[in-house]
Amino acid sequence: MHRFQTTAVHAGRDDFDTLCVHAPPLDLSTTYPIADLAVGSASFDALVGGGATAANPIYARLRNPTVARAEAAIAALEGTEACVAYASGMAAMTAVLLARAQHGRHVLVVRPLYGTSDHLLASGLCGLEAEFVQASEIAIRRRADTTLVVIETPANPTLQLVDIRAVVAAAGDVPVLVDSTFATPVLQRPAELGATYVLHSATKFLGGHGDVIAGVICCGEAHAAPLRTVRAATGALLHPLAAYLLHRGLPTLKLRVEAAQANAQVLAQRLQQHPAVARVFYPGLAGAHGAHLLGPQMRGPGCLLAFELHGGHAAAAAAMAAVKVMTPAVSLGSVDTLIQHPAGLTHRMVDDAVRVATGITPGLLRLSVGIEDVEDLWDDLAQALAAWG
Repeated sequence: MHRFQTTAVHAGRDDFDTLCVHAPPLDLSTTYPIADLAVGSASFDALVGGGATAANPIYARLRNPTVARAEAAIAALEGTEACVAYASGMAAMTAVLLARAQHGRHVLVVRPLYGTSDHLLASGLCGLEAEFVQASEIAIRRRADTTLVVIETPANPTLQLVDIRAVVAAAGDVPVLVDSTFATPVLQRPAELGATYVLHSATKFLGGHGDVIAGVICCGEAHAAPLRTVRAATGALLHPLAAYLLHRGLPTLKLRVEAAQANAQVLAQRLQQHPAVARVFYPGLAGAHGAHLLGPQMRGPGCLLAFELHGGHAAAAAAMAAVKVMTPAVSLGSVDTLIQHPAGLTHRMVDDAVRVATGITPGLLRLSVGIEDVEDLWDDLAQALAAWG
């Protein structure tokens, strides 16, 4: 068993010697010739039924070898039997909900989480009843028809850490989905803590360069098969070019996360001392929500932080407009630093009262720290905050 960085470089390349290639091949075929009808029919049945492989890929909606290599690499990094890739993180979330709907209609959800995930669950678009609870309430709110427990840790955008082991214990035999996008497998591997599904918006750190949209679910093979069936039926497949870019980003994942995390630690500490800042949300700060889970659950505080400005919405808007090195934009996990306003952007679809109750205030800004020189980032942030004052 190789260590993480070696796995990140070499995973998903098992067939390279046979193919006599060094870089991942990009297969853009939409369909595959069927020389033997019996083999083709058997392959079709296997893939539509959720199988990971077949003698013939048949059609790109059912299987693509470039996508399969990226899936194998990510599964190796998460330590799971399988990974199923989708066209986006939200497509991945939707696939789990549709697959679990066959086993019950009640979902327990711990807030806060990504705004569109919150909206999808609260809206009932997938035909499920979402009940939003505290992590401590899961055991008493579980019902006979509870089919899934959903958490995000670190939480978006306020960076609270949720105890995965405790949630799994409270859920009993109900599968737990952990959105681990903020942590990445560099810092956290939820499957090792008992989670059934590990979700990543692979658009973020896994891709890492702001040029690919993708989502993945890492899980055991028994749970992966229904997810592939959903993908085949709904068509929410990952394009092979996106899979190629995603796979290309994985060898530098650990290097990027560690560099960005070091920058985030410096910025969080300095922001705590800034007179314009009312509060900083970062797991690495003393007294942070769930900070006791650093070490036992999460191997580092991560690359995301949020901070609330005394001046509220006006101050937040002014700071976003004033940055020159940082990019005012949604998303996260890229090599460059992104700053955004959750209440006005990523969590805009969440009910106003819920936003306030979960700490998503008008003055809150979320920072996805990149790998630039930290002094340049601080200079940019300091001048942007001074511009308001």
